[in-house]
Amino acid sequence: MFDTLLIANRGAISCRILRTLRAMQVKGVAVYSEADLSSLHIREADVALSLGEGPAAQTYLVTEKIIAAAQQSGAKAIHPGYGFLSENAAFAEACEAAGLIFVGPTPQQLRTFGLKHTARALAKAEGVPLLEGSELLADISEARRAAEMVGYPVMLKSTAGGGGIGMRVCRDANALSEAFETVQRLGQNNFSDAGVFLEKYIERARHLEVQIFGDGKGEVIALGVRD
Repeated sequence: MFDTLLIANRGAISCRILRTLRAMQVKGVAVYSEADLSSLHIREADVALSLGEGPAAQTYLVTEKIIAAAQQSGAKAIHPGYGFLSENAAFAEACEAAGLIFVGPTPQQLRTFGLKHTARALAKAEGVPLLEGSELLADISEARRAAEMVGYPVMLKSTAGGGGIGMRVCRDANALSEAFETVQRLGQNNFSDAGVFLEKYIERARHLEVQIFGDGKGEVIALGVRD
């Protein structure tokens, strides 16, 4: 068990993790961009280290800066929270290479499930029912052809997106054209991946999730269904 953990995130996400660390008597290390200097998670952390100036793409998404901060603080583990680098397989591998515990799935699992289009491909191969959708889309022309095949309305999605970031409902070709570069940019800026695809949009749907927890040693449990 480690005694110091760095949280590679910010805001409310970091605050929740810090509360748990205090209950576990584990030292919590926060990181921040200079724009987030007044954020609550900095004040609640045992140690707070700056990632410098700039947007997320130049701070929270820079693997080298996160690992350097962990090494500087003496942290033995990194918790990515959600969003940012949490589903980045290369980041998980970099943590392992630096001798740090990555609190999350293995790099192989992240490569399969961290990108929505590869998760769809695996589900399809296993016979799981799916909404009609596309592979990764190279450009707007390819997106228009895919949307015509699927049928409007469609949901344009960032393959690396999470937390509702990088999704646009498109009800016709004009809306798709307007959204395409925006969704690409959101994916690149927030997740360092501009890949996009589309799926049929369901107007009235229920969002059901099954929460899965594993200990990294082969023991896995389902924590129930979240509606």
